[in-house]
Amino acid sequence: MAMPAEPVNAGTFRSAMRLIVGNVSVITAGVGDDRSGLVVISVVSLSAEPPKVIACVNRSSSTWPVIERHRHFAVNSLGPQHQNVAERFSGFGGVKGQDRYAGVEWTSMKTGASVLADAVAAFDCSLDEMIDRGTHSIIIGSVEAVRTHDTGEALIYWRGAYRPLLTET
Repeated sequence: MAMPAEPVNAGTFRSAMRLIVGNVSVITAGVGDDRSGLVVISVVSLSAEPPKVIACVNRSSSTWPVIERHRHFAVNSLGPQHQNVAERFSGFGGVKGQDRYAGVEWTSMKTGASVLADAVAAFDCSLDEMIDRGTHSIIIGSVEAVRTHDTGEALIYWRGAYRPLLTET
C-alpha cells in the first residue's frame, strides 16, 4: 500500500543525507587576499575525456562569488590528518576568510587556485559553467592539473561527523 505523499521538509532531507557516506573535500578559489574556500561532500567525476568534475556550492557562501569572479577552483580531497582543515573550512569556531588557510602548506598549480600541498588528491580546474538549482549552483570544471598523495586513507563525512577511512592491511 502506498503511503500518502507529503512534501519533504529540510530537516528530514538533511537527516537522510547524513546517512550517505561522502568524501570530504575543500574547494578553494581566488588568489592572494581575494580567496575563499568551503567544505563539500558532493564532488564527482563528470567525464574522463576530457577530464571534468562537478560539485555543488551554496550560492549564499562566501566562496560562490569568488568562483564566479575568478572562473577557477581547486578540489582538495582530504585525509584524516586534515580534519582540522575541514573544520576550519566548515566555519567551526567562526573561522572565516584568509584565517581558514592558516596552519597548513598551500601551493598552486595552473589556474592559481590554492592547492593543499599534501592533499590526497587535488584537481585544479577552470570553471566551465555554473547551473543554479534551488539554493546551490552546480559548478562544472575542466581539470587543468592533478596531483596525488595517496596514503591509503581518506576523510569521510557520515552521520553528521568527520571520520577516518583507513585501508585494511
